[in-house]
Amino acid sequence: MPLACAAAVALAAGMLGTTAAHSAVAAAGADLPFTSVEAESVSSTGTRIGPDHTQGTLASEASGRQAVRLTAGRRVEFTVPRAANAVNVSYSVPDGQSGSLDVYVNGTKIARTLPVTSKYSYVDTPWIAGARTHHLFDNARLLLGQNVQAGDKVAFQATSTQVTVDVADFEQVAAAGARPAGSVSVTDRGADPGGQGDSTQAFRDAISAARGGVVWIPPGDYRITSSLSGVQNVTLQGAGSWYSVVRTSRFIDQTSSSGGVHLKDFAVIGEVTERVDSNPDNFVNGSLGPGSSVSGMWLQHLKVGLWLTGNNDNLVVENNRILDTTADGLNLNGNARGVRVRNNFLRNNGDDALAMWSLNAPDTDSSFENNTISQPNLANGIAVYGGTDLAVRNNLVSDTNALGSGIAISNQKFLDPFSPLAGTITVSGNTLVRTGAINPNWNHPMGALRVDSYDSAIEATVDITGTTITDSPYSAFEFVSGGGRGYATKNIRVDGATVDRTGTVVVQAESQGAARFSNVKATGVGSAGIYNCPYPAGSGTFTLTDGGGNSGWDSTWSDCSTWPQPGTGNPDPDPARNLAKGRPATATGSQDVYTPAKAVDGDANSYWESTNNAFPQSWTTDLGSAFATRRLVLKVPPASAWQVRTQTLSVLGSTDGSAYSTVVASKAYRFDPATGNTVTVTLPAGTNLRYLRLQVTANTGWPAAQLSEVEAYLS
Repeated sequence: MPLACAAAVALAAGMLGTTAAHSAVAAAGADLPFTSVEAESVSSTGTRIGPDHTQGTLASEASGRQAVRLTAGRRVEFTVPRAANAVNVSYSVPDGQSGSLDVYVNGTKIARTLPVTSKYSYVDTPWIAGARTHHLFDNARLLLGQNVQAGDKVAFQATSTQVTVDVADFEQVAAAGARPAGSVSVTDRGADPGGQGDSTQAFRDAISAARGGVVWIPPGDYRITSSLSGVQNVTLQGAGSWYSVVRTSRFIDQTSSSGGVHLKDFAVIGEVTERVDSNPDNFVNGSLGPGSSVSGMWLQHLKVGLWLTGNNDNLVVENNRILDTTADGLNLNGNARGVRVRNNFLRNNGDDALAMWSLNAPDTDSSFENNTISQPNLANGIAVYGGTDLAVRNNLVSDTNALGSGIAISNQKFLDPFSPLAGTITVSGNTLVRTGAINPNWNHPMGALRVDSYDSAIEATVDITGTTITDSPYSAFEFVSGGGRGYATKNIRVDGATVDRTGTVVVQAESQGAARFSNVKATGVGSAGIYNCPYPAGSGTFTLTDGGGNSGWDSTWSDCSTWPQPGTGNPDPDPARNLAKGRPATATGSQDVYTPAKAVDGDANSYWESTNNAFPQSWTTDLGSAFATRRLVLKVPPASAWQVRTQTLSVLGSTDGSAYSTVVASKAYRFDPATGNTVTVTLPAGTNLRYLRLQVTANTGWPAAQLSEVEAYLS
């Protein structure tokens, strides 16, 4: 694919449309019934946050790494991109709070409001190494009760609850579908469309009565209190996912089925507020059986959309929306044969959005095709863990976070018995936008597209073709043995890739093995073309073969003792990035729990305090690479108890960590709660430093140095 597809271009510009499937070439992403508009790209009286790529921050989980924060009375106003009568909004509110957004159409407040809540957010998974509190956003949908046209204005205004608005999806929802002739309606069997009564038995009775036919779910809200089983040779059909809604966290739970199950055109919305891996809190848990399908579904607030085990041969999963799961969106958990997962939209999944995991038996001849994935907030957009002759084609993945890449092809087994990668793994025509992140366990990045010999050498042929990688915060392609045992990643071919702006390198090679690169063209490379440093050290070399047609990435990072930081030698992909945030910090002394790291943890309320009554004191951080730093922002906690104080300090810098020179001479700086207890220190033009040191000699407010945040910026 020589150019980014229409959907990827639209996404980068702040709008995701429905034209992807109409491109002259096979385009990446799903053909969607809605158009998304980023809040940061429209008119607002709120405050824009981001960009940020730091795990656990609100901006880092947002689509586009930016969003708009609204306090009471503040609003964000969207220009409607298409005829619509409905909207879905991705948002976040502070932990423990709920409320609503007022809605205005062309300046007139409508009677309906958009409910917002933190109930399904702020998920903790302490058993996952490196995970912080995550899953900060949620989605809320609303039928407007009227039609709006392209160019009309729809605004959302905060009332009493602070709301951060990320993106709005505008959609023209068709009228409710009609009941199929000969179908068995769940209401005829006693189901309550008002959502008050328990409809579990009515659904079971309808399924039993409709063997070989259709169970009809009319418009309404239906409450199910326990999962369905024994579902086979039947179609469950609703009037559309905006009309027929089933309220349950466990819909189908069965280990086997004779197949022929078709689930279509309704919503299943759960009440899952945390991730409990032992609980089957899934739309489908287990098997639908051969020849089944899932289409036109809206799945939300579940642990997993579809956790598929057993016989699901030739299953088709298409045209669904899977939102706000606390774990995977869909996982083919071993023994999947001929499964096609295509044209789905997934947002805000708490683990891999789409995964194939060859546990107990290999997944074979299965594929993920033309799916659009946004904001997986703990792991990968798409992950293939083992399996034989699998394909990942024409998907659009954006804004991965924390422990994941856009696409991961891996031999990480997690459990035994596991079937490693075999045959040919085809990765073709995918577009990855702002994917890859710092792995907090390794303390260096995961690339936008990762091939990982985690638990065993990769013996399969891995064919990566026609890839577009845009705005990767770190590297584009990564080859690693993530388990730290140095297994080889080999038999890899990368052909026909466009890499536009990477924070660090194009190829991040950390394992023994080999890959052939052809027609890989890169622009806007942050540090160097290639990082080729074995992990662990001495485990073997990685051979890059030039197949011709490559350009823009022929340099090699020379120092394997340091990891290149975004922007070294080129403009930073995040111009507003705080270079010091999360970096290692030391000091000549600290008092009690007020350690040096508190000054770079991103929290202005925590702070470093030096040993008392022992001036001078110094605090030092390693920025990771040398930066042309122009500005420091120094803070003490903003709480009113921190009264005015003046600290006398100087700024020193070093490129090697041993020889320091004075950058800014000693001067008294006034920290005043009236101005946020914040001071700015401008560094001289031409300042280039990796190690930043503050030497404090006096403090009028306390007999010690005190700093809650030290921030360093390029401009």
